[in-house]
Amino acid sequence: MDSDSLDFLRKLISTPSPSGFEEEVQRIFLERIQDRVDRTYKDVHGNAFGVIHPDRTPRVMLAGHCDEVGLMVEYVNDQGYIHFSAVGGVDPHVTAGTRVLIHTGSGPVPGVVGKKPIHLMEEKDRQKVVKIEEQWIDIGVKTREEALQLVSIGDPITFDVGFRPLSGTRVAGKGFDDKVGVFVVAETLRRVNREKLHCAVYGVSTVQEELGLRGARTSAFGIAPHVGIAVDVTFASDCPDVDKRKVGDIALGKGPVIARGPNINPKVFQRFVDIARTHGIPYQVQAESKATGTDANAIQVTREGVVTGLIGIPNRYMHTPSEVIDTEDVENAVRLLVLFLESLSGDEDWIP
Repeated sequence: MDSDSLDFLRKLISTPSPSGFEEEVQRIFLERIQDRVDRTYKDVHGNAFGVIHPDRTPRVMLAGHCDEVGLMVEYVNDQGYIHFSAVGGVDPHVTAGTRVLIHTGSGPVPGVVGKKPIHLMEEKDRQKVVKIEEQWIDIGVKTREEALQLVSIGDPITFDVGFRPLSGTRVAGKGFDDKVGVFVVAETLRRVNREKLHCAVYGVSTVQEELGLRGARTSAFGIAPHVGIAVDVTFASDCPDVDKRKVGDIALGKGPVIARGPNINPKVFQRFVDIARTHGIPYQVQAESKATGTDANAIQVTREGVVTGLIGIPNRYMHTPSEVIDTEDVENAVRLLVLFLESLSGDEDWIP
């Protein structure tokens, strides 16, 4: 990945966007694509769109969701400690002891998630997961009044961790689920050859996926696409304690994952496979035996039905403050999507 693209990925990861609070990351997405598309816009839900050849058919939708899991200020006690709720599927195993940022109207307020020290816990309690409601955030104040001068009920909270290169082409950070999908959508819009396109392309950075695929539902209804491709992360099984019998044999660095199953149009699946083989793009196949928990699920059943595909980026430690991906998988996903779009003639028969 070149330095310009890496800087864009770093900016996406570093920008807070818990579900329902995606405005700033959407601005970054639109800035990235604005000189490579014919039109950009947002809808009332907050979804952000970039369109190439809007008057052509078929309409192809590419979707990656920009929201990340996070926390929210729920209650402030008399001593100024902040109790919080989860935004999306936050793992309470990993919250205690982490540094956080509370995003207020006056800027971010730093804090630390606290819990009872292990020394003071009963033996039986040491074996249990500390529930979210039994943790709190310490921002260093002494009273409720002091705290409420700095934060407000309903302020969103994110983990205070950055983007960290690891060995080789692997990187760590929060929110790769699914800002890496937003990255792939944006870079595909930037790199596709407009002269080779025989379709309209709608690249969408969707919102509120973590709360039930909400942005994909509204944006797909508005676009009414003929073909919809979601780009999301998927579970890597090349690390301890992940059961390959349940999620398949998926590894970092072996290419993007092409999903196969009832959520996926079989002709779209086969076209992705054929393109990857023809052009020497490494790829992996993942069985999805039911509706996926991705934007592809919502897109497929929009209006009278949409021809749907799903490309996954292998991801370790999903929904923790330090997810890990391989940037080579991301680059190959962009290559695959560019070639897919350029391969469309507009005369395809997608009926299984």
